[in-house]
Amino acid sequence: MTSAQMVGVLTDTTASIPDNLVRKLGLEIVPYYVHRGLETLRDGIDVKPKEFAEWLKSATKLPTTSNPAPGDYLTGLGNLAQRVKKVVVLTMTSKGSGAYQSCLAGVSILKEQHPDVRIKVVDTLQVAMSQGWAAIEAARAALTGLDLDQVAQKARDVAQKGTMIQTADTLRYLYMGGRIGKATHLVGSLLNIKPLIGMQDGIIMALGTARSRLKAYRRMVELMQQQVGEGARIKVAFTHVTALEQVEKLQELVAARFECVEVIVTELSPALAVHSGPGTVGVSFFPT
Repeated sequence: MTSAQMVGVLTDTTASIPDNLVRKLGLEIVPYYVHRGLETLRDGIDVKPKEFAEWLKSATKLPTTSNPAPGDYLTGLGNLAQRVKKVVVLTMTSKGSGAYQSCLAGVSILKEQHPDVRIKVVDTLQVAMSQGWAAIEAARAALTGLDLDQVAQKARDVAQKGTMIQTADTLRYLYMGGRIGKATHLVGSLLNIKPLIGMQDGIIMALGTARSRLKAYRRMVELMQQQVGEGARIKVAFTHVTALEQVEKLQELVAARFECVEVIVTELSPALAVHSGPGTVGVSFFPT
């Protein structure tokens, strides 16, 4: 964090921001939790994406996940309060997690301890790198010296413009995790169907299915075109769970249809990988 930076930015591990960017931008990250048997693991600290995905491949029972506690937010905010007196906090969608409410509780305690610290909390109504992009762009805005309200507004703008589309390699993990909903009749053809999901108004939505990975990627590109138009200038992140070769295939299709002014490739955090499983590939993008 530079001397010019007056605003700190905090988010959580589900944003799936690459470690090098976290360090470069001075982001403060609080962990989600993965509960595996009797173990309680801090996402991104006690359990890393690659090793977790390898373990998932042979899991017969899925772990559960939970959002950061107020104390986790309090710790992160306290770390930032030692350096800055203004903080923007971004949470995953409040419609899919208790993180937002937990964060507000942590903020309330922090304000009692540090009444001189001003904090804005942004419910991104997003997840994965659509949440991550909002945090990244907010941190970049802070580095240029923008004030608290301007940094918070940048976070809101990017979150509002963002789109996340993801395809799982199999319905197995959605089924095991009880998140397959009304599509249980599809379980008999688990290996053949590639479900596509997205986020709409803060809620995970089904966007259809495809019969192969390539068809799923082509459909993802079509959905991107519907959102921003072919040839649009976009910042795009490709997320995956041990599927880097597959990401490269999707990346080629996207590069042929859009002007990608910034590209990030990153692994989904274990707290998200639980629900979609190894082989998951996604895009998170916004128009610039």
